[in-house]
Amino acid sequence: MKVQKLVEMIGADFYTGVPDSQLKALCNYLMDTYGIDPKHHIIAANEGSCTALAAGYHLATGKVPVVYMQNSGEGNIINPVASLLNDKVYAIPMIFIVGWRGEPGIHDEPQHIYQGEVTIKLLEDMDIKTFIIGKDTADDEVKAAMDSFREILARGKQAAFVIRKGALTDAPKVEYKNDNTMTREEIIRHIVTVSGEDPIVSTTGKASRELFEIREANAQSHKYDFLTVGSMGHSSSIALGVAINKPDRKIWCIDGDGAMLMHMGALAVIGANKPKNMVHIVINNSAHETVGGMPTVAGSTDIVGVAKACGYPSTVSVDSFDALDTELAKAKSAHELSLIEVKCSIGAREDLGRPTTTALENKQNFMRDLNNT
Repeated sequence: MKVQKLVEMIGADFYTGVPDSQLKALCNYLMDTYGIDPKHHIIAANEGSCTALAAGYHLATGKVPVVYMQNSGEGNIINPVASLLNDKVYAIPMIFIVGWRGEPGIHDEPQHIYQGEVTIKLLEDMDIKTFIIGKDTADDEVKAAMDSFREILARGKQAAFVIRKGALTDAPKVEYKNDNTMTREEIIRHIVTVSGEDPIVSTTGKASRELFEIREANAQSHKYDFLTVGSMGHSSSIALGVAINKPDRKIWCIDGDGAMLMHMGALAVIGANKPKNMVHIVINNSAHETVGGMPTVAGSTDIVGVAKACGYPSTVSVDSFDALDTELAKAKSAHELSLIEVKCSIGAREDLGRPTTTALENKQNFMRDLNNT
């Protein structure tokens, strides 16, 4: 159905969420209509924060807000839905719009398979009434569902539209860009050159795909890399766990700004533990680029200052390859925790591939290298 039609049927004037490629039509519609406007549209750091933000909107206005997300974000909303929104607690009405990645019978990446299987069950277990919208769903069916939702919302409950692949159409064209010049793939290529045979933990999305293809192009083994294909925001914590238990290896973490923001508390834990063998690189294009390019707040966040306040002994920001190479070399030889923020452009190759090994093979090869060296 046309995305504008869905928005009109819902009739809400406040949306908050975390972008999803399955919901690109909705994301672009919101950006084209509102941009980032605290009265109408806010992109939050994670889905749980979106839910709390939307709850605050309801408390202040009495109106029903909308939270959008990929189904991977259901895990982040369980706590606020169960202990804040539920009608046995504060009875806060809310509409969720959920992109259904990994729908059974539809080919998808490994990190989405199980999440796709339990998407509807998780919503039902949280007492959230659901309606699935597919390519063939008629507008009248959606209207009827929304009418039934209103009765539920009036009782302080929640409802969700689950969006199948390609179900929303007629998205406006929105161009996402920044003024940075370095591409992420080339940045990662420079990291690989300096890190050599050191282990790398890379964040979810295109960064891991680019790392995999760089290894292929270099005819290098993939055993050095743990590709965090799912679990957005947790690669730095994975790297910390590895670094603490492999103190004789230099551990590199290739992170993204959206992922770093999603669970920024990890910086405080890393800074408190100060592993001397860890290099945390945040590639900052101020965008959720893997799922379409919608902005993050990283463009107005002092990442270096945050890391320093969290206890990182060495923090620096770079915006050129000369500066990047200098700081990578310093971090390689340093015996202290380091953070390097790298200012990056938005965009990737159209023909960017995906890992050809399974997630399980990746884990086994990475563990074998860690424990045999």
